[in-house]
Amino acid sequence: MIPVFDALSHAFRDLFRFQVLWIVIWPILAAALLWLILGVVFWSTFSGWIASGLTAIGIQTWLEGVEPRWIAYGIQGVAHLILFVPLVFITALVITALFAMPALVHLVADRDYPQLEHESSGGIAGSLLNALLAIGMFIAIWLVTIPLWMVGAGVVVPFIAAAYLNQRLFRYDALAEHARREEMRAIFLTYRPSLWGLGLLTGLVQFIPFFNLFAPVLAALAFIHFGLARLAELRHRPDSG
Repeated sequence: MIPVFDALSHAFRDLFRFQVLWIVIWPILAAALLWLILGVVFWSTFSGWIASGLTAIGIQTWLEGVEPRWIAYGIQGVAHLILFVPLVFITALVITALFAMPALVHLVADRDYPQLEHESSGGIAGSLLNALLAIGMFIAIWLVTIPLWMVGAGVVVPFIAAAYLNQRLFRYDALAEHARREEMRAIFLTYRPSLWGLGLLTGLVQFIPFFNLFAPVLAALAFIHFGLARLAELRHRPDSG
């Protein structure tokens, strides 16, 4: 786990570099604005989904009898917020992976890994496909694990889902500009447990108020440092050719 903690320590160091601060802010702002607009436009649809969910777990019927009514409206408002916040952070993660990663990769690579040659094996199409697959599997994890909530074990689902999403989103883009496809496959296979561990640790930050504002870029930086360091090691092995 030492490489994982090394990547995290370097990510924290870079997080407050002047060039990174704007990259920290704009994905969150863009995601919040997007979902604010969608929330206003599709308010009735989202409200219907939330009401259906509350009905399924038996809360909606109870809310209809709550007096004074402002308490019931307040609980429904909190339910909207509970839905809104995760959507914003998931969207910010995707925006960071698709649009902010190139700038972050250049910042990290130019300073810490200048010896790495570019062997680009990806592009915007590869990043988009990777993001779509990651989001699809992320949704599948939530759907498949619904029964766990019925037996009280659902509390682990957000952490598993966050770990998966982070490692799947960022591992590809961290290496896309520098690694060949076979190098990517070798790193993903060899360091799968470490990638999941890094995904879990960066995912935990998403659940800490205030610190979660930095979570997308922190995850991106951590995976860039981890991926490029492993790539440098791979290329310096005697049998790497």
